[in-house]
Amino acid sequence: MNPPHDRTALCLVTGATGYIGGRLVPELLAAGYGVRCLARSPDKLRDHPWADRVDIVRGDVTDEESVRAALRGVDVAYYLVHALGTGRGFEETDRRAARVFGRSARDAGVRRIVYLGGLTPAGVPEDRLSPHLRSRAEVGRILLGSGVPTAVLRAAVVLGSGSASFEMLRYLTERLPVMVTPSWVHTRIQPIAVRDVLRYLAGSAGLPADVNRAFDIGGPDVLTYRDLMRRYAAVAGLPRRLILPVPVLTPSLSSYWVGLVTPVPPAIARPLAESLRHEVVCREHDIAAYVPDPPGHPMGCDRALALALRRVREAQVTTRWSSASVPGAPSDPLPTDPDWAGGSLYTDLRERPVDASPEALWRVIEGIGGENGWYSFPLAWAVRGWLDRLAGGVGLRRGRRDAARLRVGDSLDFWRVEEVEPGRLLRLRAEMRLPGLAWLEMRAETDGQGRSRYRQRALFHPHGLLGHAYWWSVSPFHAAVFGGMARNITRAAEGEQHGRGRGRAARRRPGRHRAGAAS
Repeated sequence: MNPPHDRTALCLVTGATGYIGGRLVPELLAAGYGVRCLARSPDKLRDHPWADRVDIVRGDVTDEESVRAALRGVDVAYYLVHALGTGRGFEETDRRAARVFGRSARDAGVRRIVYLGGLTPAGVPEDRLSPHLRSRAEVGRILLGSGVPTAVLRAAVVLGSGSASFEMLRYLTERLPVMVTPSWVHTRIQPIAVRDVLRYLAGSAGLPADVNRAFDIGGPDVLTYRDLMRRYAAVAGLPRRLILPVPVLTPSLSSYWVGLVTPVPPAIARPLAESLRHEVVCREHDIAAYVPDPPGHPMGCDRALALALRRVREAQVTTRWSSASVPGAPSDPLPTDPDWAGGSLYTDLRERPVDASPEALWRVIEGIGGENGWYSFPLAWAVRGWLDRLAGGVGLRRGRRDAARLRVGDSLDFWRVEEVEPGRLLRLRAEMRLPGLAWLEMRAETDGQGRSRYRQRALFHPHGLLGHAYWWSVSPFHAAVFGGMARNITRAAEGEQHGRGRGRAARRRPGRHRAGAAS
């Protein structure tokens, strides 16, 4: 059993801008630990809601001077960095950094190191492992021999939005209804939910001083990559995927194929794909003797997948015009996640200066839809509404509840008001028949010089291959539809400001403003 930890203990988290590190920090804070973050780019952490509760220092794990300074006064040091993605030579970089970190931690009197490594196959000599797994195993061995009690947690695929291995799985499954794959689809793996990874990491801070060993961590399900892709498709609501293994497609060749199909950078995708040939199944669950599993944990595969997909499926789209950050579950995306994480989200962004006050601009934004129309290409909007009705959707017939005001939950033609920040933001979620989820955001803002600006963003999360095809088929019309909307909304606001809009609009015939606003 894990003894109660010292709530005055200070933890150093390296890789705080990375996938696991950024999610571990709030877990440690919630457990009562003090936290210091080591980052090469501290500015990347400023948008986190916990940034003002931690000590952030600049440094690099290959720079011994900065590592020693960061470890001063630290009780528990989390080593959550690796050089995967830096290209050739990452093994040497990992080796050098681990030696620097272990030596500096010993000299600083750190009482424990916790390292998240990779699960390795039983009975396979280290020199026959893929470069990625070989480097992970070597780093663990270096830290275990550093003279500081070390816990090496070894995990296979981590299920959660932002995990590189999970994102590869996501894109392959969503984009390819029929997949020609190498024989590695038959490889057995034991994935683990990111929530359980974080629970084991945080719990390892309180391990007894005589514990210096590796632990295998995994979920309750052992399955093949083909099983995992099919389970993903089922949880995501996609049709059953047809997966055709081809023995002649080597892991090396398949790494190029993965890089072609997914947006995961080749420098990350290729080493990971080369590791897929190894069976990675836990050989023990000894960690539970020190960090007991609560009811329902470790979490099953289907539940972990559902949580990883939840944020988009529930339309909880993070609005990040600049530094907005919404704290969420560990399986949710974070602002520091790479652009390729979180699934496909297509964006059409428009921004224009406005010679009018933000209040005048907001009146136009809040008055959109219904009899006022959509300020752009009326025929296109009308045709889209007719097509939606033919497909069994709501079309444009719903109009709006109130001619001047909107509130969350209002229907607005074939949109639903998802969020309103009066005077600032209107976010609409599409309720038309689409092969995916769509949103439209409109903002009234003021720049650094006090001038008004209009920002407009259309978002589309595709559902399967059909969703991607839909976006690319309509994207040639975006300049006319969305570009025209941005131009005409700003013109209407300027007319409003100069007395040409609001006073006269009430006297117009219904529909006049909609037609007159066409670009």
